Formats: sequence, C-alpha cells, structure tokens
Amino acid sequence: MSRPASVLDLVQSHRITAVIYAAAKLSLAEAVGDEAKSVAELARLVSADERALRRLLVGLTTLGLCRQADHDRFAMTDLGLQLGETADPSFKDWVLFEGEMLAQSWSGLVDSVRTGKTATQLRGEGDDRYAATGNTPESNRRFNAAMVSLTRSIVPKIVTAHDFAAARLVVDIGGGTGELIGAIVQHNPHLEGIVFDLARCETDARTHFDRLGIAGRSRFVTGSFFEDIPSGADTIVMKSILHNWNDDRCRIILRNCRNALPSDGTLIVIERIMPERATTAPEDRSCVMSDLNMLRGPGGCERTEAEYRKLADSAGFAFVRTTGIGSFSLVQFRKSGH
Repeated sequence: MSRPASVLDLVQSHRITAVIYAAAKLSLAEAVGDEAKSVAELARLVSADERALRRLLVGLTTLGLCRQADHDRFAMTDLGLQLGETADPSFKDWVLFEGEMLAQSWSGLVDSVRTGKTATQLRGEGDDRYAATGNTPESNRRFNAAMVSLTRSIVPKIVTAHDFAAARLVVDIGGGTGELIGAIVQHNPHLEGIVFDLARCETDARTHFDRLGIAGRSRFVTGSFFEDIPSGADTIVMKSILHNWNDDRCRIILRNCRNALPSDGTLIVIERIMPERATTAPEDRSCVMSDLNMLRGPGGCERTEAEYRKLADSAGFAFVRTTGIGSFSLVQFRKSGH
C-alpha cells in the first residue's frame, strides 16, 4: 500500500529527472530493443560500467520505465520505450533538453522570483532568450528537436480538433521546423501551408517537407513576428508562442496577425490554459510548472482562458470557441471589425 507523499518525496524529484536523462543519454531504449537483455550485454552496448548500469536499471524499474525479467535481465516497458529515438511517441529529445538545459536554468529560480527577471536578463544578455540561445548551434538544435518532440505528441489531436475544410492557405507563426504545418497540410490535401520563423529553422523545415512529400504545397518564409507576418493566408496558427511573451509583446504579435488576415480570417491559438484556481490535479500542476518555466526562461506566462480572450480582443479578435486537446487547448478567434 502506497503512503502519502511528503515534502521529502517532492524535493527529491529532481533525482527522477536525472535518472531518466541518464537513460536517454545512454540510449538505453535503443540498446534494449524489444526483448530483455542481460546487464553485461547492455553495458557493452552503451559503454557503461556493468554494476553501475544495473543500479540505474533498477532505478528505472521503480519508475515503471524498465521491467526486471529476472535477476540479471531487463526489458523496457511501453512507457520506457518512449525514450527511444524512433518511438511513437518519442520524448527522447525533450528529455535531453530537460536534462541539459532546463534543469540547469531552474536552479536559479529563486533569483527570478526575487527580481522578476529571466535567466537571460540576469546574465545581462537582453530580453530575448531566443536571440541569445540562437547564437549557439547546439542549443538551437536541441531546442528545435525538443519542440518537435512535444508538438508531435499532440499533432493528431490538433488536426482533428479544428475543421480546415474552408481554409485555403494556413500560416504557422513561429512554426519552427514545420512539424505542425506539415501534419495539417498532409491531413488536408486541398491546403497549402507556410511556416514563418527565423532563418535558422529553414533548412530543417524544407527537409521535413520533402520527407513528407508536401514540398509542392508547403514553403518556409523567413522573418520576425514582431515586425511583419506574411499576408494572403485565411488562417493563422500559433502553438506555444504567446506564452513566451509578456502582454505588450503578445499584442504586437496579435496585431501583426490581424493585419495579415482578410476580413473573415481565422486565428487559432494553441496553448496550455491556466486554471482560474489551481488544485493538486496533475493537469493543473503541469500548467503551473510551465508557467514557472516561462518566468525563468523567456519571460512570458501561462494564461487563463479569460486572459487570452481579453488579450485577443485588445488586438482586434473575437472569441469563437475553445477545444481541449490533452494538456493543451485550441482557442479559435476570428478577425473582428475594430
């Protein structure tokens, strides 16, 4: 019988992150494969100390990521297989991003709470975390891979949550390497799609379109959503963009979206929705932890539905509907007259 969690249990949860990160970094899911293997064989495959690796495997077993077939043989569970590069879904890139970048950033949370400043601001590197990290190719690659991992996990819900039948051209603002727009265009053969993002995402996006066989209906446009947004589309999609920025910056993005859309244009915002009153429910905790990540990271915040509606209204959009899609919500707006 399990006992109630204590503060001691909660404060040690960083160890769980470290254990899962170690498994991903060692590529254990790939090494184990579909059947149980001995610790000795796995140690050879991942270049690890045999005794130390067994201890890690036992730790993964307590988390439900591994299964101990017998004293010396371990297999991955269905949950553990999500650490594999080719799993569906795969969260390996997110785990590596969490372990190598976010875990380090969160160690300075006290400083951000005391000052209200992000890690980038506290280091004197300006207000834009993305501009700062964009100077490091490896950080950029790790970030993009993590975002693809997260987006891919909810893409099936997104493409069915909104009916794109009336759309002709969809622009994904801040769409990175094209994971979302690729799925939307693939799912809707009549559509054309554009990814609008910084130039550092272009090569991977074009490769992705070629891989999906939609290069003829999808293209990449370089630019900043703080300056201008490509016109001509009837639908604009933004996933996990507005939560990165404060209200003033969000209004700039939204007004640029409004300027780019026709009079009957549609705006689709996909974000976590902050509860009006937080509880201990897992979905509330996930959203609040993301909110604190925004405080430490880019400087934005998670918002309630009412806050998103107010923000959109101030930029000239009228609320249409909200559809829940797992831990995210799809909020549809239309261009209003004011």
